Amino acid sequence: MNPLTTSVFDLPERLAQKADPELIATDEAHFDAVAECLDRSIADVSDRLDVVRREGGGDGDGQAALDRDLEVHRLTGRLRVLRRFGLDLCLGRVVHADDPEPVYIGRNGLADETGRRLLVDWRSPAAEPFFAATHGDPMGLTSRRRYRWTRGRISDYWDEVFTAEGLEHHAALDDQSAFIASLGSSRSDRMRDVLATIQADQDAIIRAGSRGALVVDGGPGTGKTVVALHRAAYLLYADPRLGHRRGGVLVVGPHQPYLDYVADVLPGLGEEGVQTCTLHDLVPEGAAALPEADARAATLKASARLVQAVEAAVTYYERPPSGDLTIDTPWADVDVDPEDWAEAFEAPEPGTPHNEARDEVWEDLLRILCDKHDDVSPHLLRRALAQSEELTGTFRRAWPVLDPAGVVADLWSVPAYLRRCAPWLAADDVAALQRANARAWTIADLHYLDAARRRIGDPEASRRRRLREAALADEREQRELVLEHLIAADDSEMAVMSMLRGQDVRNTLVDEAALPTVDPDLLAGPFAHVIVDEAQELTDAEWSMLLARSPSRSFTIVGDRAQARHGFTASWRERLERIGLDRIDVATLNINYRTPTEVMEEAEPVIRAVLPDANVPTSIRSTGVPVTHGAVSELGATLDTWLAEHAEGIACVIASPAIEADRLPATTRVRSLTPELAKGLEFDLVVLIDPKRFGTGIEGAVDRYVAMTRATQRLVVLTST
Repeated sequence: MNPLTTSVFDLPERLAQKADPELIATDEAHFDAVAECLDRSIADVSDRLDVVRREGGGDGDGQAALDRDLEVHRLTGRLRVLRRFGLDLCLGRVVHADDPEPVYIGRNGLADETGRRLLVDWRSPAAEPFFAATHGDPMGLTSRRRYRWTRGRISDYWDEVFTAEGLEHHAALDDQSAFIASLGSSRSDRMRDVLATIQADQDAIIRAGSRGALVVDGGPGTGKTVVALHRAAYLLYADPRLGHRRGGVLVVGPHQPYLDYVADVLPGLGEEGVQTCTLHDLVPEGAAALPEADARAATLKASARLVQAVEAAVTYYERPPSGDLTIDTPWADVDVDPEDWAEAFEAPEPGTPHNEARDEVWEDLLRILCDKHDDVSPHLLRRALAQSEELTGTFRRAWPVLDPAGVVADLWSVPAYLRRCAPWLAADDVAALQRANARAWTIADLHYLDAARRRIGDPEASRRRRLREAALADEREQRELVLEHLIAADDSEMAVMSMLRGQDVRNTLVDEAALPTVDPDLLAGPFAHVIVDEAQELTDAEWSMLLARSPSRSFTIVGDRAQARHGFTASWRERLERIGLDRIDVATLNINYRTPTEVMEEAEPVIRAVLPDANVPTSIRSTGVPVTHGAVSELGATLDTWLAEHAEGIACVIASPAIEADRLPATTRVRSLTPELAKGLEFDLVVLIDPKRFGTGIEGAVDRYVAMTRATQRLVVLTST
């Protein structure tokens, strides 16, 4: 490929001094090499992907098919990143004191045909100084350059120097850093790409180890969400224990608008296999669940101890019969005594879901009874026992197939059942938990449904397994007939078809991929690492849903105690020890990169009034635009004026309840949210409607504080007259 015919630099006239060849010639030459290497890499990956897609995956256990699918997924992701970013894979460069040759940092690593490293993956140890170097600790750097890309070309760049040598011939210094410049840019409906401007305090947390629980505590605008998402990508790259084949990473956000907002971040970092969800998504009933209307019931259900009632509720249905039973068969009377039942009920391994264990118990019971009559054909006796209505009926009553939702519904509709399963509850507590429509699921029920589903398993699993085994047997029988026909018709001298009698060949001819299967629950886990954003809101019972998905107890826990709507009086360590975590580290972010000082000066007293020790971060930027106040009647004019003055950016009207769409300008650049749904998001303009109506006490103050600190440029407060 020829060198780039157009300069990679597209600097505006006001930055003409930055186009000095002494400053950018090295970059121009390097990007020529990167462009050529990218074209070759895209072609190579495309060719390799075509080859893999044509490959079969036909070994008997399906491992080859699985490996092929994983390789297709990996190559497809790599190709998507290469095509999506092109030259703007490059974030910037650093120059080390002991080597004048710049090192270029990229979203992915890239090497030419000779093995020369053109881009160093941002997650590698060699890239760490690009993010972590400071004037106090330059980490061996003399200079650092960060690029701003616009439509595939460099529209600006910023240099920082750490030594006098760094000024020589290759530094264009500004009075505005790349990071501060990025903070002033307009927002969109998706989180901006901020990888190139990750700060040292954030990078240190991103690169921290994955063992145990790491709490990222920080107030508004400190970049907690940025840290959480980039940490997911870093850990998948750096920690071999967390690869997708070993469980992968789950990211749990507070609500759907948050997931929509951050949807592009991980794919932009080359990670498309990370599962993202809200707590509601963890169970099918979550989509239609409503808030718990009864405050007392909500408080009771928030207890992790009450979740233990699910285990007792299931155990109630796993009781071996206590009486003797005699089954008549054509060959002998088979006695079934309590010891036989008890032995069979011990067959499943601990932790086996109830419905899956049911088949194991039945099979073990038949084995025990057949062993008692070794003078009768086991095959014939098993068939006779399996057809006995008396034996199968007794077994159905002793170990029935359970429906997880039905078990939970019984707890909320049968007082005696709840008292048996949770004997510590007072009578009035039992009464408070009962309701007329037991399956009118609320958000407070979701962790019980999740616990029940894990403990009980799929009620259709046994039926599907029998159907699969029957289909597999039928498939093999049909192929046997075809093979025998081919062998019988073979009149060749070497009788080639006789080789088809080999068992391995016969097994490989069975197309197991075509047999009926069930789609895996991608959110069921277990996951090697779980990242939880806005974690200060979780109840003990909700934590139980996440602990069940992380047997290794490897967590990144992101939150702000001052933004807990229902209060958070304990320390993070005390809170997490209470739910069962023990290896806990806390990292604190204290710098507010997002919210202007003008907004924080009004927001800080709001939260200090109810939480004097709140971790209110220090803002590092000012817009010069004061917070303005007015009447609700000015809403339309306020939005129209802002839209006319700003060709880009997103505004949000925050009210409780949310403002109806017909009262807002007909544009996607203006949104309407409640304070709770605005959490975790950011907007250029925020308009608060009657913030005093958000509520009283801690909940009201937190909602006002959260809503105010969503603004990155301007805050307007409108009240009713």
